[in-house]
Amino acid sequence: MTINTFFQFLVPKDKKFFPLFEQATSNLILMATTLHEVVNLPASERPELFRKIEEFEQIGEDITRQTNIELSSNFITPFDREDIYALITAIDTISGNLYGAASRMRLYHVDKITKSIRKLTEINLEACQHIDVAVRELRDLKKIKKITDACNKINKLENKSDTVYDKAVADLFENEQDAKKILIYKEVLSVLESAADKCKNAANVLESIAVKHS
Repeated sequence: MTINTFFQFLVPKDKKFFPLFEQATSNLILMATTLHEVVNLPASERPELFRKIEEFEQIGEDITRQTNIELSSNFITPFDREDIYALITAIDTISGNLYGAASRMRLYHVDKITKSIRKLTEINLEACQHIDVAVRELRDLKKIKKITDACNKINKLENKSDTVYDKAVADLFENEQDAKKILIYKEVLSVLESAADKCKNAANVLESIAVKHS
C-alpha cells in the first residue's frame, strides 16, 4: 500500500457517506411522492407508477448495499459506525414499507382508494421530506436545531398517522360487510401506518446523532 493510498483509506469519510445518505433520502422522497400520486389517480393510470416505485425500491436497496460496503472498508467515519448502519437501515426500511403498500394495492386490485389511504400517503411523504432536511444537516453538526425541529415534526406526523389508522380501521369494521375487503384494506392501511412508524425510528436515529456530536 502506498502512502497516498493509505491516506485515501483514512480520510474519505465525508466524500462518501454524506452523498449516499442524501441519495437515499432523495430516492425516498421520489418513492413517497409517486405513491401519493398513485392514490390520487384512477386505477387505469396507476400501473406505470407502480413500476416506478419498484425501480425506486431497487435503487434504495443499491444505495443501502453501497453504504454498508463503504462502512466495512473505511477506517474513519463521520460519526459512530452503529449510527451510520442504523440510519441507512431505517431509511431502507421506510422504503420497503412504501413499496409494500404499493405492491399490496397492485396485487389486491385496490381500485377504490379511501380518504384514509390518501391521508396516510400524504403523512408519509411529508415525513420523508423532513427526514431529507435533517439528513442534509448532518454535514454540519454544530447547529442541530434544524435536525431536532425536523425530528419533532416527524414525531407529530407519526402521532397523526396513528389517529388516522385507528379511525380508518374502526370505520372499516363498522361500515364494510365484505370480510375480504376488510382484510385487504386493513393490510394496506397497516403497512402505510408502519411506514410512518419507521419514519419516527429514523428521526430517533438522527436526533441521537445530532445530540452526540453537537
